[in-house]
Amino acid sequence: MNVIEQIEKGEIDRLVAERPIPEFGPGDTVRVHYKVVEGTRERVQVYEGVVIARTAKALNSSFTVRKISYGEGVERVFPLYSPRIEKIEVVRRGAVRRAKLYYLRSRRGKSARIAEKVDRRFAAATVGKDAAPATASEAVEMEDEATNTSKTSG
Repeated sequence: MNVIEQIEKGEIDRLVAERPIPEFGPGDTVRVHYKVVEGTRERVQVYEGVVIARTAKALNSSFTVRKISYGEGVERVFPLYSPRIEKIEVVRRGAVRRAKLYYLRSRRGKSARIAEKVDRRFAAATVGKDAAPATASEAVEMEDEATNTSKTSG
């Protein structure tokens, strides 16, 4: 690792300590809170859309977000470590098999939608709670629990 890479790595570590960056990739829908300067005032503008590309160039890393505004596709490139980005929220994960989703530019309507990624680790835990009972005795127990909680809360 040369001197410049060491300096950039130290700067990235400092920036991530100040403002943690969530893990996201192409296909994910993100909400970027970006500081906009208008004259003497500064306000936070929220930009929500689908990440169609990410570039990993150390301190110069960036990501492109595409959204549809009043029927027109709008893309914006955000530097990942920009001090103007207040925070990045991941709204939903997209199931895609490409690193660059530039093909979405030519798509309209339903064909431009991206399927949501199902995380198997968390899906198994939630399915176990909401699943139908396997036996009749489990059904009776679940019904008793439901009536007991409704009596105590009401």
